[in-house]
Amino acid sequence: MAASPEHGQSVADFTLPGGILVDDVFERRDFTLSGQRGRPLVIAFYPGDDTSVCTKQLCSYSSGLESFTDCGAEVWAVSPQSVDSHESFARKYGLRMPLLADTDRAVSRAFGIAAPGIGLRRAVFVIAADGTLHWKHVALFGATFQSKETLARQLAALQDA
Repeated sequence: MAASPEHGQSVADFTLPGGILVDDVFERRDFTLSGQRGRPLVIAFYPGDDTSVCTKQLCSYSSGLESFTDCGAEVWAVSPQSVDSHESFARKYGLRMPLLADTDRAVSRAFGIAAPGIGLRRAVFVIAADGTLHWKHVALFGATFQSKETLARQLAALQDA
């Protein structure tokens, strides 16, 4: 398993298929990390669509999306399920951020969070506008998640730096 990126290191580029619910249309496309350069990005890895903790986490981020956009950031949520599964999940809960499909777990492995049996560890990475890692949290157990307030504080610290 690859080591997780460390603070200040450049994060390896990747492209994943995904989609975002805009009004009532689920817009499918590829999402490329290097395409986000120039603005901060929060990447939230979660184990599964429509599961209890993952649903609470993504609903929290979606309902508080302004906490991120006010800092100039976008939020991408990544899990091993298919884009079709993501569309169903987004529609069911009205999720407003892109949901990306890491079906072969290659990106999860590159971030050092792939885990046998569960697929991946719940983790959040805050990437600075220059593509370097600013902050991360990788859960040992996925029963809790980082709040939007915690992530907004990290994004604010980026702006102050």
